[in-house]
Amino acid sequence: MAAKRSKVPRFYFNFRSPYSWIAYRDLMDRYPDVAQAVEWHLWWEPDADGERRMAEHGHHFPYSAMSREKHLYILQDVRRLTTDRGLAVSWPVDHDPVWEVPHLPYFLALDAGLGPAWIERVYRARWQEGRDICDRSTIADIAGELGLPAERAAAAADDEELRAGRGLQALLALSDAGAFGVPFFTHGYDKFWGVDRLAAFVASVRSGAGSGSGSGARSRDTPPAGASDADVAELSDADFAAARSADPGHAGGCG
Repeated sequence: MAAKRSKVPRFYFNFRSPYSWIAYRDLMDRYPDVAQAVEWHLWWEPDADGERRMAEHGHHFPYSAMSREKHLYILQDVRRLTTDRGLAVSWPVDHDPVWEVPHLPYFLALDAGLGPAWIERVYRARWQEGRDICDRSTIADIAGELGLPAERAAAAADDEELRAGRGLQALLALSDAGAFGVPFFTHGYDKFWGVDRLAAFVASVRSGAGSGSGSGARSRDTPPAGASDADVAELSDADFAAARSADPGHAGGCG
């Protein structure tokens, strides 16, 4: 299916990929104005049930598993990138990961006005604490820290309403966008894949150069348009991560 044009710039983010985490940190630390301006769209590798649901709607998941050689390269590359940024990384070990486990609770966090906090906390748990975010007890702990119902968050991957509703819509949206990896950015018809393309995406957003770019509805978590510097100074990094979303249920390239 042909990729659809987004009316506002988008960031497709994922908790599994170290590159997506690095792009998140760069947006927060280097480009907070762009973090505020973009839509944030959740991206994850669906399990067999998710792929079946996508296929029933004539879609497929646009991603291919990496080779062993690419995996070894990524270990070296991420070490270089994090060292350059002064970030300490603690590599997690994934045991039979089911990526719905950490990603679907994001929608519950959005409903509670805690979408940005969920993003920040899950990234930190995985990439700075080395925790297994596909372990439901880890998700329960994070939810409890944020004041979310721990049991419901831990069981979100089993929630039929989430899977068939906003979860499926997020998967269909990334398929429509042709988001074949993360981090993935779109601005109008222009696409940018990978941390090394973030600066070009930022330049496009700041200049308004993306073909067909425009304004869209903001999520309830987004700072209001025209916020003063003083207003922005009151916001934490995670507050910016709320960003725009045409629909709070539509929130997610090198790995």
